[in-house]
Amino acid sequence: MKINTALILCAGLGKRLNPLTLDKPKPLLKINNSILLEECIQLVKALGIQKIIINTFYLKEKIIKFLDEKNFDLDIKVINDGDIILNTGGGILKMINSSSDADFLTFNPDTLWDLSYLEHIKEMEIFYFSKKIKNLLMVVNKHLSFDKDLKGDFNIIDHHLKKNNVNGFIYTGCQIINKNLFENHQVKNFSISEIWNKLLKENELYGYESKKNFYHLTNFEIYKKLLKK
Repeated sequence: MKINTALILCAGLGKRLNPLTLDKPKPLLKINNSILLEECIQLVKALGIQKIIINTFYLKEKIIKFLDEKNFDLDIKVINDGDIILNTGGGILKMINSSSDADFLTFNPDTLWDLSYLEHIKEMEIFYFSKKIKNLLMVVNKHLSFDKDLKGDFNIIDHHLKKNNVNGFIYTGCQIINKNLFENHQVKNFSISEIWNKLLKENELYGYESKKNFYHLTNFEIYKKLLKK
């Protein structure tokens, strides 16, 4: 079994990156000649995944124009959130409702993805299907984060994610998720953390640890530092 469709979340307002995002959506920002969304798409392509669904809301016309101009040799579908932004949970649900697949690889493009993640994501996919689970989040030790102000989201023990008073691992923005986890949800504004929190209570939220240095475009100050790295 393998993942056939990747989801890329591109609907966010990117307010913490103002003034850069006043006239450009965050996924189209460039770090040292690399456009965030383009690097993410190239990683998906290298994984052998031919279908991509992208959700949009803020400055959606610019993302559509970028995709048209680049003409990636992939089946890329753009889903607009609609009149209101749907947040991570609602956005993912609307995207998966447009597909007949059951399992999806999702990306937040404000992480600096590149081909060095290729083998690691392939290992994640093997683990996901071999364990017959319905979710798997890529996490990284916060000591490997370029942004030292990022706080940990979870702890990880034997691939099970936990939340404690002190959490040492950051969600990287990449996960594998099964559409059945959304069966009690409707397309509206809600966070994916609602689903994660339910799974946490059931001890069924799973993690896969990345050992790579983690670069995340958190805000304008981090953007300026990334340009100098």
